Amino acid sequence: MAPHDLRRPFKRPAISDQQRRREASLRRQDENREEVKRRARSLVSTVLSFQAEPKSPSNDQELELQCEEILVETESSSPRDTFDVRHASKLRGPEARQWFSKQLMLPEWMIDVPDNLNTDWYVFARPAGQRCFVVSSNGTTVSRLRNGTMLHRFPSALPGGARGASRSGQSYCILDCIFHELDQTYYVIDVVCWAGMLLYECTADFRLFWLNSRLDEAGACAAPSTYHRYRFSTVPVYNCDLEGLRTAYSGALPYVKDGLLFYNKYAHYQTGNTPLALVWKDEKCSQYVIDTDSRGQVPSQQQVVLELLDDGRLATSDDPPVIFGCLNKDFIQETGLQSGILLRFAVNNNGLEFVDGKLERADLQYLGKVNRARLFADSYSKVVFQYTVRHSPLRIEELFASIGSFGEDGTVTRDVEMVGE
Repeated sequence: MAPHDLRRPFKRPAISDQQRRREASLRRQDENREEVKRRARSLVSTVLSFQAEPKSPSNDQELELQCEEILVETESSSPRDTFDVRHASKLRGPEARQWFSKQLMLPEWMIDVPDNLNTDWYVFARPAGQRCFVVSSNGTTVSRLRNGTMLHRFPSALPGGARGASRSGQSYCILDCIFHELDQTYYVIDVVCWAGMLLYECTADFRLFWLNSRLDEAGACAAPSTYHRYRFSTVPVYNCDLEGLRTAYSGALPYVKDGLLFYNKYAHYQTGNTPLALVWKDEKCSQYVIDTDSRGQVPSQQQVVLELLDDGRLATSDDPPVIFGCLNKDFIQETGLQSGILLRFAVNNNGLEFVDGKLERADLQYLGKVNRARLFADSYSKVVFQYTVRHSPLRIEELFASIGSFGEDGTVTRDVEMVGE
């Protein structure tokens, strides 16, 4: 498919099956509640156990009691990528980073406009910064990046987050945040647990309502002080109608913007990649739209990172993975490549070809191995988004057009038919 064939006014051809995966993801949301509970409790204890500073004996005893309680619940067999608390607390280096990287809900890149965008979705401007989990428990608060590295350890006004706060095993909090360096603020984009109440299986609609009502009430939005070292803040969230999308895209904010995030109102908090949360960028709302190399330069060809499987196939990080091609056995033997390794490729002139919304062929050129510090391949949606950005980007006009209509003068009107309808 030639690059220019991707472009049509407002009504794009099917270049992904993202909508089908959104529908399937909503159908799969009813997971086992006990498994979700185990995961959250394990996450809290694991985050706090990866601390550089030694703990007092009394804290050690409390943590041990919590571990024993959780281990009773997790004695049955668990999936390979999850661990009980004692196991997880001993992880270091790549294993620890890999474990933590699977705890966050990671948005897919928007490569087609969702159905019912104006009724079933929220939109907000994503703060630029470092994505992290913030966990408060047992009188302290710890923030950790998605690779497991500790960002900060500090007192906070969150439940169980400072000395004098309740140290009950049930008084803990897990927030999904972005740390904004310029104003030293944790912008909270989601809540996983509050005061021991698990919110994994609550809809985004409820989680965001809960977050806005509880965070300020707890004093976490107050200015920094001795017992509350960093300020927390919510982000303005809008219904994704014409006014909400326009405000999120163009409105003034106290933080640097890095694209737009879209949340399906009915989505639960799902760890890993999910099509029920989407990220979208253009040059107006983000400094970094096209991926750059290690020197901060935009390469002349798009680059993708894929994982080499046992049979030589090249896969994305999705579950299930999307296959982009296959290396022949002779080449693998000559280069000494092993399964599980991450490899970098350039997208050649023939690009990517899609049939019925699925990848049919990819013209790739092998560049070499990826730095060992990296743990995961690119997701399918990221590869496709980066491809369309270079050839025929999904523009803000098309998002407005899915809701109303975007006029030639840049204004939005409601009573104009969309092209192709």
